[in-house]
Amino acid sequence: MNYIYKGHTKTDMNNNQIRLFVSIAESGSFTKAGLEMNMTQPAVSRAISSLEAELSVKLLLRDRRSGLMLTDIGKRILVIFREILSGYDKVEQEISAEKGLEKGLIRIGAFPVASAHLVPKIIRAIAASYPEIEIRLYEGTVAEVKEWLEARIIDVGLIIPPDGEFDSVPLFREKLYAVLQDYHPLRHRNVICVKDLEDEPMLICRAGYEPPVVDLFRRGGSNLKVKYEVSSYLTALNMVKEGLAVGVMSQLSLLSLPPGVIIRELAPDAYRDIHIAVNSLAEVSIAVRLFMDTALRLTSDPGTAAEPPEIQAGQD
Repeated sequence: MNYIYKGHTKTDMNNNQIRLFVSIAESGSFTKAGLEMNMTQPAVSRAISSLEAELSVKLLLRDRRSGLMLTDIGKRILVIFREILSGYDKVEQEISAEKGLEKGLIRIGAFPVASAHLVPKIIRAIAASYPEIEIRLYEGTVAEVKEWLEARIIDVGLIIPPDGEFDSVPLFREKLYAVLQDYHPLRHRNVICVKDLEDEPMLICRAGYEPPVVDLFRRGGSNLKVKYEVSSYLTALNMVKEGLAVGVMSQLSLLSLPPGVIIRELAPDAYRDIHIAVNSLAEVSIAVRLFMDTALRLTSDPGTAAEPPEIQAGQD
């Protein structure tokens, strides 16, 4: 329903309409959204038509080729609606906390290495202490995690700096190592100087590896000659195994080395930082704050930091 106040229109939207629109936008389907909201498809269509009439704009378009699509204004309103729903969730969490019952939803975004080696321990700790908190995990590249944060698809993300567009705190620092085929000429070195890699075909992983590797070669006064760029650290390890290139990879991605692959210390030392990021530290919900506190507590414990396989001394 619309009300006119001194020439301005006030729109009366309800919680269900907002949740329904967000569900349709995220699932791309009236049917799936109806099942989630326990509504029939005609009821879903009527609710969305009513919402569009109240807002006096078209939010969704049906296309035979592309299916269901958001209009430009629909995309912008989707971000706002997600913020509104987050506000509803914060109210519910505050009420639950007042009663001594921590509840809520945490939507986490993480890139594969962090998702595989850091997030499961955090989720286990939260599930043990706060069983009423629901957790949803979104896995993608660092760039995708940042996009999801900006679009309010997730509440908190594990990312690689730079991250100036978000509020973030350092979560974990992992060391970088040279990764070689086990009969590479440099295998006899216990420590490999970056200068020694100047003429080597190099392999780097995208999604957050590039900045620290580029900085490493700059500090070592060496030219970085990248022959291969890949997205998966498993692909990178297998390409090194085949002798296609030398890699520079982080400790969390080296916990399970395939046969035929060895690692060596680098000079100068190099590290990659993982940050935990939100849109605003001042506005996070109780559930997200619990997640952040748990993550920081676990990663600050030296006993929880996984180490790569022991580096064996090179022998002639």
